[in-house]
Amino acid sequence: MAKEFNRILLTGASGALAGVLRTPLAARTARLRLSDRRPVTQIKPHEEEVVGDLADAELVSRITRNVDVVVHMGGAVGAELPFAEILQSNVLGLTNLYEACRVNGVKRVIWASSNHAIGFYPRTQRIDAAVMPRPDSFYGVSKVYGEAVAQYYWDKFRLESVSIRIGSCFPKPTDIRMLSTWQSYPDFVRLIECCLRAPRVEHTIVYGVSNNDSQLWDNRLAAHLGYRPEDNAEAFRAEVEAAADFKPDDSPVAVHGGSYAAAGHNTFGQGTATGPAATRRSKRH
Repeated sequence: MAKEFNRILLTGASGALAGVLRTPLAARTARLRLSDRRPVTQIKPHEEEVVGDLADAELVSRITRNVDVVVHMGGAVGAELPFAEILQSNVLGLTNLYEACRVNGVKRVIWASSNHAIGFYPRTQRIDAAVMPRPDSFYGVSKVYGEAVAQYYWDKFRLESVSIRIGSCFPKPTDIRMLSTWQSYPDFVRLIECCLRAPRVEHTIVYGVSNNDSQLWDNRLAAHLGYRPEDNAEAFRAEVEAAADFKPDDSPVAVHGGSYAAAGHNTFGQGTATGPAATRRSKRH
């Protein structure tokens, strides 16, 4: 049976979310090219592995050749990462990726932005994709930059993108905030498949979230993707509330970005966090 795509590139391939995508992407492409700074395990016959850093422009140029679509899940994640690490991965690496896609004729980039691009909005305000960015960390700032790059490459070069402001994508919600921000793995796969199938996306920003009763984000501006989430964090409410370590009005859930907004601030030189939560480190979306 013919596949929809000749080759898809999946970056950050050793990460959890990329791992969720390997099997469904394989159903749509003849070849799945996997890229990461670390070796990827259990390479299958239809997969190609390239180990390297996206900050290496020559490598990025090579891995985007003969690629139809890029699903970009790579990058540095964390509220208190040193700025130099964010700069290397989320700014230089993403810029290299877009430029290589332009040169090599890649048709579409689907990439992991983050809710932390709008993390300082109060949770009393439900927002859509047209609001002004309000990043909650240097990590969030890097995602705002990435969305700007995606818009620029659409406007200037007609390279299409979907920027997914991922909420909290885990097997199940584990805290109060996730009752609003959770996206199940099956819904995440459904969203990626919609991004692949949509005939025209230009540059679309969509919130990666399930069909939760409690909602912070409105996806009406991404309706053309056809994303219809099916899972609901409400099924886990009793379990989450029984284990809750903070109340709904505490700072970790008072704004959309949760603990990232309350975390410490890294200095440029030493990567030292300062602020009310300088000892807290999190890789949670």
